[in-house]
Amino acid sequence: MNRHALEIASLEDEGGDLAYWLTRTPAERLEALELLRQIHYGYDSLTARPQRVLDVVGAT
Repeated sequence: MNRHALEIASLEDEGGDLAYWLTRTPAERLEALELLRQIHYGYDSLTARPQRVLDVVGAT
């Protein structure tokens, strides 16, 4: 993914976003989505850790 590209556009411009993303592979789309998620929620590789997983054991 090219993180050095920058395009300034008006919010009123419909543009070719859909056409652009349809040319990308599913892997590239997911990579871009993950980048946006990290930008929005913040990401620190030093504090990143696996999500806790709970096992529920039913009483017999």
